[in-house]
Amino acid sequence: MIVSISEKDIIDAAQKGSDAFVDLVAQKTLQAIGGQLTADTMPSLTADQITLLAYQILKQEVMEGGFIQLIHNGYGSFIFLNPFAKAMRLVGAKELTDLIYEGRKLFEKYGDELTGDCTDEEFMALYEQYEEFDELDDAFIEMEPEVTDILAHYIDERIDKFVKVEK
Repeated sequence: MIVSISEKDIIDAAQKGSDAFVDLVAQKTLQAIGGQLTADTMPSLTADQITLLAYQILKQEVMEGGFIQLIHNGYGSFIFLNPFAKAMRLVGAKELTDLIYEGRKLFEKYGDELTGDCTDEEFMALYEQYEEFDELDDAFIEMEPEVTDILAHYIDERIDKFVKVEK
């Protein structure tokens, strides 16, 4: 999928930092596919674009509610059972790759229990029942700025694999 971004927007975002730059490229990519990554929209994207959107999903879900929320909201298979970890290793984020592999073990162990329908109260109780995820959450929160920087540099060095820059 060809995603266009003006050079000025890219420069402005890059000057604001890695978060803004990665967010801009991800948001423009999402807009190009109608706002949602689905099985129908995925084939129109490059592997790099899918990896970027997967990272944004991971980041948003974990920063808001940890890996339990990520799994409960249905993203466990997408993050843990696809080549996302391998792709992030190729990006240069080995520490995140290791964390994803650790998370996969817990997902395989508890995924069915965490994805079931439940009330808000039952959902909140999951955090007490599955404290094993706390270490993963803390590790991700700690590494997130560095991983976002790594991803921003990866995108910048291969910008043409992500977007078309309009002069």
